[in-house]
Amino acid sequence: MPSYNPPFEIHVHGQVLLRADVGFDQLQEALKPLWGYAGAKSLVDGAESAYEEEPGILFEPKDHMLQMCWTVRGDDDFRQSLDDMCMNLNELADQGAAIEVTFYDAEFDDEEQDRSAESRDDFMMLFVGPTPAAIMQVQRDMLVQDVVSTMERHFDAGELVGVVGEIDKLFSQRFDALVDSLEIGKPPRGTGGTGGPGGGHGGGGRRPRHLH
Repeated sequence: MPSYNPPFEIHVHGQVLLRADVGFDQLQEALKPLWGYAGAKSLVDGAESAYEEEPGILFEPKDHMLQMCWTVRGDDDFRQSLDDMCMNLNELADQGAAIEVTFYDAEFDDEEQDRSAESRDDFMMLFVGPTPAAIMQVQRDMLVQDVVSTMERHFDAGELVGVVGEIDKLFSQRFDALVDSLEIGKPPRGTGGTGGPGGGHGGGGRRPRHLH
């Protein structure tokens, strides 16, 4: 964790259904890239968010669920921690899941900054899952939801069956290409940025820090 005043408040938000045999020790090791970055010595020590109103990192053993609504102060090097976390959670996840990450520019002030200045806010979606197919299923479901939600303003739901079918074809082609390239034999990675729904920089002004 950098010792200087970090330029970002980074919010990690999502829930991941874990395998029934996953225990606290396994989860603690998988999430070490997060709590270690925060300068903690354990998950218990690092699960608390930088904001009291956020529940932080929670493990619900009864439901086999990992819940994250957690903010840490950091820099762009936190992206490597996110990549490592996704690799680790792939090994523990029971099904595909999406994780939202917001980099909120802590040095930018909407009221004091010159109007020509732009914040360095960034937003990305990460995806984890036990297999590439599970990850693609989550990406597909999110895209369908976004597209149908937008198009239902102009069309009846029944008219959109063909649109959903075309989306399914695109994901089928992507999966077939993945198999053909033999990448399916490699450890699956969480993906982020513009590769999935909601990735990349948001438009239309500054994205507020989540408080879910």
